[in-house]
Amino acid sequence: MLDLLLTRLHANKAELLTVLDRPEIPLHTNGSENDIRCQVIRRKICGGTRSEAGALSRGLPRPQQTCQKLRVSFWDYLGAHLVIIDDASQIQWLPNIVSCT
Repeated sequence: MLDLLLTRLHANKAELLTVLDRPEIPLHTNGSENDIRCQVIRRKICGGTRSEAGALSRGLPRPQQTCQKLRVSFWDYLGAHLVIIDDASQIQWLPNIVSCT
């Protein structure tokens, strides 16, 4: 049994040590799991969606959640991109802020 575990560790060595090359990668997935928790609870309560469009929209994070995660004021973001705030150049579009790597 121990030999099997050591073989698996050795086979996955590169993936397991990624955090040493990229320290910005968290050691756990708690943040991602917490991000979808409210969506899962809502899905369980209402019994899911009735259409494919509903399923697609439910799978996307709300802009408010994304702003909160990035520590950007949602109201400042909204005001800047609805041209309510004069100095909108300081607030970037969310797709430009979110890291996809």
